[in-house]
Amino acid sequence: MSGLSLLVVGDALLDRDVGGRVERLSPDASVPVVDETFRTSRPGGAGLAAALAAADGYRVTLITALARDQAGRELAALLAEAGVEVIDLVLDGATPEKIRIRTDGRSLMRLDRGGTGDDLGTVGSATDAARHALRTAAAILVSDYGRGVSTETGLRTALAESSLGIPIVWDPHPKGAEPVPGVRLATPNEAEAAGLAAEVGGSGPAVVAGRARLLARRWQAEGVAVTLGAEGALLIYGGAEPFLAAAPDVDGEDPCGAGDRFASRTTELLAEGASPHEAVSGAVHCASRFVAAGGAAGVSFAASQGWCCKGTTEPESAERVIVRVRAEGGTVVATGGCFDLLHAGHVGTLRAARSLGDCLIVCLNSDASVRRIKGSDRPLVPEEDRAAVLRALECVDAVVLFDEKTPEAILERLRPEIFAKGGDYAFSELAEAKLLKRWGGRTVILPYVAGRSTTRLIEEAVTRGVR
Repeated sequence: MSGLSLLVVGDALLDRDVGGRVERLSPDASVPVVDETFRTSRPGGAGLAAALAAADGYRVTLITALARDQAGRELAALLAEAGVEVIDLVLDGATPEKIRIRTDGRSLMRLDRGGTGDDLGTVGSATDAARHALRTAAAILVSDYGRGVSTETGLRTALAESSLGIPIVWDPHPKGAEPVPGVRLATPNEAEAAGLAAEVGGSGPAVVAGRARLLARRWQAEGVAVTLGAEGALLIYGGAEPFLAAAPDVDGEDPCGAGDRFASRTTELLAEGASPHEAVSGAVHCASRFVAAGGAAGVSFAASQGWCCKGTTEPESAERVIVRVRAEGGTVVATGGCFDLLHAGHVGTLRAARSLGDCLIVCLNSDASVRRIKGSDRPLVPEEDRAAVLRALECVDAVVLFDEKTPEAILERLRPEIFAKGGDYAFSELAEAKLLKRWGGRTVILPYVAGRSTTRLIEEAVTRGVR
């Protein structure tokens, strides 16, 4: 846990994904027929931003308004499961739901339900608990989805007072309220900035910068960061020249939730004392990784399984790989190890493991785990770098860190069909072999590559150094 208290203020939604296979068209219309194979629900809107920050290890409070219907109760339960404390102003209306119909990792259509059109419901008044949370947070994110929380008079007054000493990030909405004066950063996306500053016409970076400057003056904001999707974000702050935080190239087709990921990470970094330029740059990289891991659809907010931008592996991306492979009838293979000073023996074993199925998940010992096994002078390569090198291998589909000596807990969660282990082990020596039998899996011992070991590499380096 970070120990820092973050506050998210805004409209929480209930997001649902309904997915399946498409193998035929409907006989009564030229539309695809989806044979449903799964459905998932998660917090959306301000709820997603809050849940992401909680998964990053912060103490998060969400001021929102929840309806007293079945969808509202489900949303409240999801937020509690994600570790978010909710201050509920109560919504007199229906819970807004966004339902995506998906196949093969892509959306076919979206169905919006509850609080549509002009019938958004009524948000209750700010409570003493809400005002106290505004005064005591290390940083505040206003996640405005145009449904009334950010326009509540008591909250706006308290937010304006808080902006004098607390970093506030305001993620605006075309149908929402303008940011209160004095926010540290406002974070519209490119389309929102174009609509909110329509008097600045044209396209290109100079135009985006002009719109950001106009909005900063109009809103009396210290800075405006316009998110540009795969291009990153453009920041105008104070009187400085425009700053473009470029996004890394990533593979990912579902950007759902990327804006919330950017806004929440920006808020986290500002709370930790980062400059606006540092915060925007870090948030761009975090949002890019989020999209690469499958976006909001790739996140599990169950305890210890959430998205963590501060860490270096994405357990949820492993789960997403597994869901996709199993949906296609494939076989999941896992292996484990320290992989300190990756060498040809490691690569040969990983390639052999991948050949046993349709994806390979590497369970990687954390630095603490390696020290417990191999001593205080190991690992030589920190977990972040070891994970990055493994992910760069074509034969590796995902990497998951674990802190224990052996990966039983991770295997219990992922439940691969095959666990592959390189070396000269006997099945009776492997606790993993007994574990996999519980769900019908099997263990495969791969041939040991003689003369290839990290220990030997270290000894050789020391010997040559002495000479």
